[in-house]
Amino acid sequence: MVHVWNVTKYSFTLLLIAGLLFSSGVFSVLLYAKISGKDLEWFAQSAPLAPLPATIATPAPQPTLPPPKPQSVLIDAPLVRQLPELPSGCEVTSLTMLLQFAGVNKGKMELVPEMKKDPTPIVWSATGIQSWGNPNVGFVGEITAKGKGFGIFHGPLMELLKHYVPSAIDLTGGSFEALEQQLAAGIPSVVWTTIDYAVPSQWVEWETKQGKVVTTFMEHAVLLVGYDDTNVYVNDPLSGKKSTPINKAAFIQVWEAMGKQALSYQ
Repeated sequence: MVHVWNVTKYSFTLLLIAGLLFSSGVFSVLLYAKISGKDLEWFAQSAPLAPLPATIATPAPQPTLPPPKPQSVLIDAPLVRQLPELPSGCEVTSLTMLLQFAGVNKGKMELVPEMKKDPTPIVWSATGIQSWGNPNVGFVGEITAKGKGFGIFHGPLMELLKHYVPSAIDLTGGSFEALEQQLAAGIPSVVWTTIDYAVPSQWVEWETKQGKVVTTFMEHAVLLVGYDDTNVYVNDPLSGKKSTPINKAAFIQVWEAMGKQALSYQ
């Protein structure tokens, strides 16, 4: 019995000593804070911080939004006239303007022999053209005044553009907004329209080796160089006029009727 009491008394004495030591440590910290002017907040901050919970994820970086498109753009691009040498050469002449703007020193007459052609001869019927070449394959007809000519569409002309500008892009079938974005980036585009900038009232068709072609002899191509709220602006190789204003809504309607064809580069 006496042994148990001694053990108990000894254990109590150890606990009492431990309590006194802890109280003494707390008192020392409080006394130091009082003397030094530092409060308990300093003491708490001096303790090591616990790591953040693993469930808190680092916020993902927010994507950078593109700058807003300007309300108006007008690019000073070279003007090249198709006449008198190329009465049917509006497309290759417009391409010449685009290439020269890109820094390619080529003239329209240098590009003509490099342009793809469909040499299929024209065959007439009692009602008009029965068969001829395909402008989706190459230039159809005679580009000079030596014979009847028609033109060329975006596909084969894109090959010539890409030969000189590897970053060439075919914007055919896209939105007109994409063409305005090109202009906002400082780059014009070759676009297909009509000579009078009106939706054709007369269409023609003929057979080709690849199938029927439906088009108009009013088909035309220009270099699109600007826009604003009301108009677009083009360098017209046929009229020989630079930055010609055309009503935007009417121009888009004709462009869509002509297959929304357009070529540019990045």
